[in-house]
Amino acid sequence: MKKILIFSLTYYPNSVGGAEVAIKEITDRISPDDIEFHMVCLRFDSTLPKVEKIGNVIVHRIGFSTQSPTAEDLKKFPLHLNKFIFQFSAAFMAIRLHRKYHYDGIWAMMAHAVGVPAAIFKILNPKVGYALTLQEGDPIPYIEKTVRPLWPLFTRAFTRADVVQVISSFLGNWARARGFKGPLELIPNGASLPAQESYSDSEIRALKEKYGKKEGDIFIVTVSRLVEKNAVDDIIRALSRLPQDIKLLVVGGGPDEEMLKNLARELKIETRVRFTGQVDRKQTAECRAISDIFARPSRSEGMGNSFASAMASRIPIIATQEGGLIDFIFDAKRNPDKETTAWVVDKDSPEKIAEAVKDILAHPEQVKKVVATAYKLVSENYNWDFIARDMKGKVFDRII
Repeated sequence: MKKILIFSLTYYPNSVGGAEVAIKEITDRISPDDIEFHMVCLRFDSTLPKVEKIGNVIVHRIGFSTQSPTAEDLKKFPLHLNKFIFQFSAAFMAIRLHRKYHYDGIWAMMAHAVGVPAAIFKILNPKVGYALTLQEGDPIPYIEKTVRPLWPLFTRAFTRADVVQVISSFLGNWARARGFKGPLELIPNGASLPAQESYSDSEIRALKEKYGKKEGDIFIVTVSRLVEKNAVDDIIRALSRLPQDIKLLVVGGGPDEEMLKNLARELKIETRVRFTGQVDRKQTAECRAISDIFARPSRSEGMGNSFASAMASRIPIIATQEGGLIDFIFDAKRNPDKETTAWVVDKDSPEKIAEAVKDILAHPEQVKKVVATAYKLVSENYNWDFIARDMKGKVFDRII
């Protein structure tokens, strides 16, 4: 049996985004008889054990922690130091674990988050294979600015990799720009297919009551971390241009939550915007199941798991074509050579979002066709079973 050590800034149960979902979906589908996965990540929450097994991953948590910290706590001393200290403490922990477990390979999840400790480990253990996954969603100039103090090591996060896996062609171009000359594998993230999200009529009625959807309401849903890049503020501004029966369900938490609530109050539409806060995947699926339109007019995007999940749930999508979205978000006007999968808007354009909502509601037959095309695309190309197979064959087998 081979062993791979994963570097990830955070992991289940408390910190779950696209990267964490990808790790779990992939590792759960690889037999523990073939590969045993370990992970070094931050702890933050002192109620979590320092070591535990989650699925097929033995998780080793490090760093400062406090009991059940809030999002505000993470910005305060000493927890706010964790991400900086992790760049070196994770490398030292990995070296110590390697002495005990003798890893055959390492896997770094996102260069800006864990590329530095992975590079340090690789420099000191050159015979251990190293795979780097790029899932970054923030603007590349912003990422590169934040890692400037560690630039030589950040550069080696790319150049020392034996294989780089990217979730979009956009991120593949970034890997080449950062000096990676080796094998590059484009393997996107997957989506939960409808079999996992099917509900009876009575369950749908109960969910509508749970989330406050009344007869005649149209729900726009957005699923994202509430940060500037995901442009939830533009959806709220668009809502102020739409009829009263159109409402917004904001699924997720993040540092911009209070700002967004204040914006809704300023626009006098706070009764039409519901914030769920941070929820688990089951609740996210519930929100999609009762919604009519998915919107996320991203200002930047690596790929965006939420879009693929919306496609799998057969909801019409409003999106930009920023970053990796250009690989699968196709608009009738902007991509006449492709089958349409979404309604594309310019970034920072609430008026265009409002127009797209009106167009979707006015053309139900067109919506059926677009939704069917999007579902076909995601079911054929974004299936976690296929993605786990490709990750093992094209990435993990190569490094071990």
